[in-house]
This record gives sequence, C-alpha cells and structure tokens, in this order.
Amino acid sequence: MAGAGVFSVLLSSILVLACADFPYQVGYFNQYVDHFNQMSYGESTYKQKYLFQDKNWKRGKGPIFFYAGNEGPIEGFWTASGFVHQIAPEFEAYVVFPEHRFYGESLPMGNKSFESPYLGLLTVDQAMADYARFLSELKKSLNCTECRVIAFGGRAAYMRFKYPNIVHGSLAASAPILMQDPAGPHDFFFSHVTNDFKGYSEKCYLDIRAAFREMDVLFAQGQSGLDKISNDFFLCNKLTDKQSYQHLQGWVRNAFTFMAMLDYPYATSFMGGLPGHPVKVGCNKIMSAKSLLSGLADAAGVYYNVSATVKCYDIMAEFVECADPTGCGNGPAAKAWDYQACTDIILPTGSNNVTDMFPVLPWNLELRKDYCKKTFGITPRVDWPATEFLGSKISSSSNIIFSNGDLDPWMGGGVLQNVSPTVISILVKGGAHHLDLRASNPLDPPGVIAAREKERGIIRGWLNQS
Repeated sequence: MAGAGVFSVLLSSILVLACADFPYQVGYFNQYVDHFNQMSYGESTYKQKYLFQDKNWKRGKGPIFFYAGNEGPIEGFWTASGFVHQIAPEFEAYVVFPEHRFYGESLPMGNKSFESPYLGLLTVDQAMADYARFLSELKKSLNCTECRVIAFGGRAAYMRFKYPNIVHGSLAASAPILMQDPAGPHDFFFSHVTNDFKGYSEKCYLDIRAAFREMDVLFAQGQSGLDKISNDFFLCNKLTDKQSYQHLQGWVRNAFTFMAMLDYPYATSFMGGLPGHPVKVGCNKIMSAKSLLSGLADAAGVYYNVSATVKCYDIMAEFVECADPTGCGNGPAAKAWDYQACTDIILPTGSNNVTDMFPVLPWNLELRKDYCKKTFGITPRVDWPATEFLGSKISSSSNIIFSNGDLDPWMGGGVLQNVSPTVISILVKGGAHHLDLRASNPLDPPGVIAAREKERGIIRGWLNQS
C-alpha cells in the first residue's frame, strides 16, 4: 500500500476468523491524539488499529465499505458484520474496519490512557474525527480520492451527519439515536426486554415476576433469607446486605437483557456467547425448574454459564454496575464505556416493576449526575449530544438507512419511520440487535432476508447516483 508515512500493514499476518469465511489483514494508522487542540498534544499520534480486505476491490474505482467501529476490540465487529463482507464482491468494494479510540489496541496514551486527564480524549467527536481523517488519508494512499464511502454500524449515521463530504451513505443498524435527544424516548428498554419474554410465553413472564417477588420475601427475613438466595443462585460469596442483594438483582436483570438483545436463531459467541433462541431457552429453564428461585438462577445461567462449566457465580466480577443500566462489561473497555455513558451517551432509565418484570432499580438523570461526579469528577452535559449530532432533527440529512429489529430492546430509541425519501427506516421482523449486519444463515427469519435485500438495493442506488 502506498502512503507508508501514515499507514503500516502487517502483510505477513493474514488472519483467518473462526468462521473461515472472512479473512483480513491488520494495519496501523498514525492517528492524531487530539484533533481539536493543537496546543495540547501538537502533532502527537497514536497507532489506530484497522482491519481490511481488498481481494474483491476494483482497484481505484470500487467503493470503500467502512465500519464505524463500536465500543470494543474491532475483531469482534468484523466477525459479527458478515453482511458487509458478503456483499463486497458484487460491489467490488474495499472493506475496512478501523478501531474506535480507547478500545482494543487503539489507546491514544498507551497504558496511561485511562488515567486523568487523558481519559478526556475519549469523545464521540474525537472518534468521528479519527474516522474522517483515516478515510481521507486512506483514499489518498489507495489513489482513489473519488471512491465513494459507504458506512455501516451504530456510528454510521453520525458519520453521514457530520462528514457528508467523506461518507456518501450509511446503514445505521440498531442505532438508538433519538435517545440522545433530552426530549427523546428513554424509558423503553426494560419494558421491551419484558415483552420479548412475554411474547414467547405468558407463563414465563409471570414466573419471572413471581421469582423476583419471592426473592424480596426472603430478603425481608434477614440473613437466613439471604443465605437461601445465595444457595439457590450458587453464589461464590454469600449475600450480606441490601447492597449485595440489589447487585444480584442487577446481575439477573443483565442476563435477561443480553438474552433479549442477542436473541438470534443460532448460537453465537458475540458479546459473551449464547445458544440459539436464548429467550426461549431461558424461559424453558424457569418454567421447568423445581422452584422459582432455582429457575431464575438457571435462566440467568443461559448467559453467565453458556459453557456449563461454572461451579459458582462471582456476581461482583461478572456484572459491574456503571453509568449504563444495561451493563458495561469488564476490563478497560468497560471503563471506557462507563466514561462515555457519563459524557457523550444518554442511556435508558432503570427498571420500575410496573412497565417491566424487573425489580425497582432506578436510573435517571439525577442518579447519573451523582454517579459521574463521584466516579470521574465530571457533570454530564445533557443537551450536548443532541446539539452535536442533530438529536431528532435529522430531516436535513440524506442517504441513511436506519434498520431496527423488532426483538431488539434498543429499537425504542431508533428511527422507526421514513424521515424523507432518502432517510429510510427498515423494520427487521424477527430480528434482534443488528441481525441484518450479520452473515446470512440458514436459520435466518424471512424478515432479515427481506431487509438485507432492500438494504442492498438502496446501497446500489447510492453508488449509481451521478
């Protein structure tokens, strides 16, 4: 590849994924540490990792299919975005997935990245500027400055909003952008998770509610009740107080969240790993159990014990409370997401046991403010995400597909109706979280097959525009 001054490629390491269908090469781009304050870091750069595949590319003429990397190591998103790779040959496209700053290997300040004040370099603005500069330099290095760029992924719409001079069109799958408007929807998430389970079985829904009520009865009995709960849930460490009890409730709720969000018709290793139809599997666990509590524990184990090798649950390690009530995960990526949930990203409210089946575990703007001040010493700027990225006022944009699966709890924050002839909404019937971006599978529901065909046709229309 030309332009070796900013790009470096590990040509010797062509890595093959477990699916064996989508091999890639690894490159590193000399990315600016700070795009907006030249006095702070000057021309300092860091190594931004990216994955690419050019075997199908019509050199100098074919489009660039670009994934606007999410909050995690980029390899996982390459694996989970088979649709992009499968349509690349017909479009003769160059496929590239740059990694989001502060995730995976792309750390602007190395091992010090998560320390103050360097963590302040983690913003959506900086990440979008990373992508814009990356794409501009990539097109120069490939000698294809006129090649059109099609963006995919949760940040794809933002790239089209912010840099329409660089991104020609975007497929924003499962992108709850309306949630970023203070006036937008925020209380939809756990009610949607509830409806996913209730939609499979009314009895499952009722059993889950009853199991949580039984937990509350035991909790009221003091330590003897906590001991029984601990035993029924096979906890490594016994519950001792209200705080540990509420943490267990959040741990359980988190399992149901992921079962609903990743309710694919086949097994997947994405975001921890789940069997096919995990909502169904979880419901069958609780409905066939000898007791409600053991059933709730077995259902949670669908997520936390997919390998069937866990002897006891370490709930403090497996679920970390953070600024995102749907969970942040573990490790450095979790800290990065926790910080973003305090700055750039507005997330759903908590569960209320009225519109959902979960315990009352509140989360609102005031609780978020207190948590973020205590954890990071910052106060969230509630109005900024909508100011910077349009909020609900997106009609001035164009060439965007917003796809949402009707099983995906994030759907409630997404664009569910056509905004204009060129800002299109596609409902993926039978689809969980960005199922349409995944590779085709014999078990795919008809709804996702139809959605992908429509998306393919729209993308072709964008590329044929004069």
